[in-house]
Amino acid sequence: MPSFDIVSEVNLVEVRNAVDQASKEVATRYDFKGSSARLELTEKVVTLYGDSEFQIEQVKDILVNKLAKRGLDVRCLDYGKLESVGGNKAKQVITVKEGIETELAKKITRMIKDSKVKVQASIQGESVRVSGAKRDVLQEVIAMMKKEVTDFPLQFNNFRD
Repeated sequence: MPSFDIVSEVNLVEVRNAVDQASKEVATRYDFKGSSARLELTEKVVTLYGDSEFQIEQVKDILVNKLAKRGLDVRCLDYGKLESVGGNKAKQVITVKEGIETELAKKITRMIKDSKVKVQASIQGESVRVSGAKRDVLQEVIAMMKKEVTDFPLQFNNFRD
């Protein structure tokens, strides 16, 4: 019985490389000379520091640009609230989301069941396994998911015949 998994994975090595490149650009840019603008990466959390909200937005634009150039989907970023840190300094925490949350997984399985396609969908941890009788119906489900779920990056892997 053919099956595949719907997952959401992020290459953390590429995230680290993008953060390193963005840090180098921030350190060498003329408009950031003498400021406290910088980026820090810990596990799956990127923290942006700057002198003002405008500067934080500039650093965020650089980071998003570097992530996109490395082929990473920027929809996996969860932007935290912009915080004021002592004096006129500011910081923002950006979390890299990985895995499908249970709420989204339930929504995906409900969409598959409501579509009346003859497949079974089951939640397995942070992924959704879809199995069906024919390869064609699985490809229909993949096309439907690409069209319907636009707010979160999904990958389709582990395709078995």
